[in-house]
Amino acid sequence: MYKNILFDLDGTLTDPKEGITNSIIYALTKMGIEAPTNDDLLHFIGPPLADSFEADYGLIGDENLRAVSMYREYFKEQGMYENAPYPMIDIVLAALKQQSCRLFVATSKPTVFAKGILQHFNLDHFFEMIQGSELDGTMSHKAEIIQHVIETHQLNKAETIMIGDRKFDINGAHDNQIDSIGVLYGYGSLEEIKAANPTHIVATVDYLLEVLLK
Repeated sequence: MYKNILFDLDGTLTDPKEGITNSIIYALTKMGIEAPTNDDLLHFIGPPLADSFEADYGLIGDENLRAVSMYREYFKEQGMYENAPYPMIDIVLAALKQQSCRLFVATSKPTVFAKGILQHFNLDHFFEMIQGSELDGTMSHKAEIIQHVIETHQLNKAETIMIGDRKFDINGAHDNQIDSIGVLYGYGSLEEIKAANPTHIVATVDYLLEVLLK
């Protein structure tokens, strides 16, 4: 049984598709770039936003900063609430707390937004720490976010696990020598998750408890 459980946010605790993709479309339109459909932007869910703007649209330097700023303009007013917790995730979190598990959030989303989202859906009280990136772009990669949580709370790595829906979550766990669960109900494909080689693969929210509490 794992005592310390780190959760990704987007695609793991909540389904952010509408809010994230609408925010990207808003930013691209403001930048004078023709935006694709919402479904064509799903790969933006998970990795650091600035990295995706650079990889997909070649935006670097000031242009990248402007795109991120435009994204946040929409996201903080509307996009962060165009979101929903996955069904049964609150039941899973409550069951883990009843077993005296210590719960944390490790997300590439800026901490201020992550806290706001979890407060909005009344999930924040489950977690000892909600750690994301900084608004200035620092601490944006999953490995360093996980490391910060582990070091801040002096967690025993043998009793610690990271849960996420993308390869970034699994790779971040590998980099910190902790176990991981790749979930398939989020935005990473089965092929992506398998290639990242997590300790466990879970298809549905309810099955998380079978892995975490056994």
